[in-house]
Amino acid sequence: MVETFSEDQIARLRLIRSDNIGPVTYFQLLARFGNAQAALAAIPDMAARGGGKAPRIAPRALVEREMARVAELGARYLFLGQGLYPPLLAELDTAPPALIAKGQFSLLDKPAIAMVGARNASAAACRFARKLAQDVSQGGAAVVSGLARGIDTAVHDGALEGGTIAVIAGGIDVFYPPENEERQKTIAERGLLIAEQPPGVEPHARHFPYRNRIIAGLSHGTVVVEAAPKSGSLITARYALEFGRDVMAVPGSPLDPRAQGCNSLIRDGAILIQNAEDVLETIRPFHLRPFAQGKLDYTPPTAAPDASETERRTVLDLLSPTAVPVDEVIRQAELAPAIVQTVLLELELAGRLERHAGGKVSLA
Repeated sequence: MVETFSEDQIARLRLIRSDNIGPVTYFQLLARFGNAQAALAAIPDMAARGGGKAPRIAPRALVEREMARVAELGARYLFLGQGLYPPLLAELDTAPPALIAKGQFSLLDKPAIAMVGARNASAAACRFARKLAQDVSQGGAAVVSGLARGIDTAVHDGALEGGTIAVIAGGIDVFYPPENEERQKTIAERGLLIAEQPPGVEPHARHFPYRNRIIAGLSHGTVVVEAAPKSGSLITARYALEFGRDVMAVPGSPLDPRAQGCNSLIRDGAILIQNAEDVLETIRPFHLRPFAQGKLDYTPPTAAPDASETERRTVLDLLSPTAVPVDEVIRQAELAPAIVQTVLLELELAGRLERHAGGKVSLA
């Protein structure tokens, strides 16, 4: 069956594929203008008021080619607020407006646990991760990871029979790392494969934190099996903490640098994990309540005021290349929050503002 798309879905995909528009900007534009078509039409004027050129707006032909490629691959879109979009992920302010997925969509109905760890993991940690993932998946949870070398690979192998979800950093048709090509194909058939990037996009360093937020956002909790102090796995754990989800860690030898990240998490309050029962205990309460419904498919427009030149200058003078919380900008500007958000939106569309984790912004 060939998936058909509404004009609204085409416009939404054009909006998120346009330059200078991330999830936060996307949601603010929909809230201000009510639908993606109106937001696309308003972008040039808003960018001009922000003091820059209008960003490149994705042409309709581009997203139609993308949609055709997704269909050719046997995958489908998950649009935020519609159909199968993961409900836990939909709770986030930075939820991807659209995902591309292939495989067993019934896995999205299960409670999910993320398991991540070091790429250069020890043999003992890989063995433990494989068995832990197997037991957790057989206990009724879908096990989520990032299809990287080391712990991620062991996790997917262990949970394949019970149910595993792989979130990748590039396009759904791009195999990374190359040695996991067959594993990725298998998960796309027997598990569930999820990508935020369009088909054909090779993963770059900036894509991996985006992938990590999806891994944490899909899951009731995140287990770190083995991680050095500056491991990317700890980024996933920080996202889980930021999202109000459980953070769990497997302890390791103080003599092994690869265990330092996990031991530090436990010292700072993470749940110590020794077996699958410890993990499953954290998600049992979620069996007793319905999933959240996530964001509405239709966002009513809000009466967002236009800012005056004086107000724009007030906000701009408070910004610098150093990231600062938006709440702090609002406090110091002594302006209505809607005015400040309008100015920040204009600056971002003009390419003059960057958004950072934790609700921070800086001048580009």
